[in-house]
Amino acid sequence: MTQHRAPHDHHGDGHGRQSAHGPGHAHDHAHDHGHGPGHDHAPDWGRLAPLLESQAEVAGTAYGEAAAWLGTLVPASGVRRLLDVGSGPGVVTALLARAFPYADVVAVDSTPELLDRARARAEAQGLGARVTTLSAELPGDAAALGEADLLWAGNSLHHIGDQGAALADFAKVLRPGGLVALVEGGLAPRHLPRDTGIGRPGLEARLDAEHADRFARMRAELPGAKREPDDWRALFTAAGLVPAGTRTFLVDVPAPVPQAVRELAVSHFGRLRESLGERLGAEDRATLDVLLDPADERSLHHRTDLFHLTAHTVHTARKG
Repeated sequence: MTQHRAPHDHHGDGHGRQSAHGPGHAHDHAHDHGHGPGHDHAPDWGRLAPLLESQAEVAGTAYGEAAAWLGTLVPASGVRRLLDVGSGPGVVTALLARAFPYADVVAVDSTPELLDRARARAEAQGLGARVTTLSAELPGDAAALGEADLLWAGNSLHHIGDQGAALADFAKVLRPGGLVALVEGGLAPRHLPRDTGIGRPGLEARLDAEHADRFARMRAELPGAKREPDDWRALFTAAGLVPAGTRTFLVDVPAPVPQAVRELAVSHFGRLRESLGERLGAEDRATLDVLLDPADERSLHHRTDLFHLTAHTVHTARKG
């Protein structure tokens, strides 16, 4: 499992991969949902680690706000064991460890390279004594998770075929009064104005529509896939959990963006160009080629109107 969205994992939007793919990478926006260029194969998560880290770091303020909100739902002093299910390279793992200073925090993922990064990040931030890693593949390894007072799953649950069954597994893991927090849905990222001056206006809206179809196919092809409405309150209740609230956290980096955000946008659109491929119309493919050409002054590499705007929704429930 791997965290915090497949590069630009936003569904419902979101940023994860899970189950047959391993959980995680939600984290956090490219609308790629864990499929390689042009076809439905699992990506090389180790190779994507720097991109995943950049995405989570850009969204760090929003995740910090989410963690602070969780602290109002479950007192920090009461969280002694915390699971980050689909931790990826551990950016959010470290953030959660700081927000819950009494907790032993476990980064759970199925990709060794990402767990190595999560461990190194924790040690570099002086959190190594409290942050450990666990290699696990969900849903099969759910019993290996152990008990928890707080379970965070960032854009990873939608990569398990039977989400309801996975939530029931999470409920078994939680101690009485424990909290589960799912990052699922929100708003797809926006980087460009409606009219970029290249091709037909509304490019990102059309990319979203193509991605939504692709996401539906991905869900349908997962092992044990079960189609259910994304009604998280109802899914929580069916799993024996008590809904505890939902909030959405904004990531807003206005123009002019720092270089790290510009590079993230280039990666985002580059992966979309590859993964959606011939599903796009010829005009939109040509527009993307211009946007990705560093020699063109109209490209993402040079634009002064480039921004980064998205939102992450966190759904919570408590074990009675």
